Amino acid sequence: MAKKKKKKVVRAKKKVSKKAKKGKLKPKRRGKTKPTKKVKVTIIGTVTHYFPKVNAAVVKLKKPLSVGDTVLIKGSTTQFKQKIESMQIDHVVISKAKKGDEIGLEVKDRVREHDLLIAP
Repeated sequence: MAKKKKKKVVRAKKKVSKKAKKGKLKPKRRGKTKPTKKVKVTIIGTVTHYFPKVNAAVVKLKKPLSVGDTVLIKGSTTQFKQKIESMQIDHVVISKAKKGDEIGLEVKDRVREHDLLIAP
């Protein structure tokens, strides 16, 4: 039996421009999609803790908040709008809270730590 020789495959090299070698060439956009616009949102606060039995969240405020305001609660798996109906600080019912307060907030759905309260 004679040994078979393997054929050597030779591939042509792609020509690369000088700009591409230097890293100055921008990648081509495929299709007709346009880049998305950044929307500026007002973050009112962030959720620091959630109590599932009483449907309450502890929120650290970055802006003032009052009863009757509508907020959007948004996180990686959470997104819903809610009107603020009940707020507490140290088990005392309040109607307004200022920046920097940590409040207890009654929520209608499950929230998670690091979820954001956003002004709609």
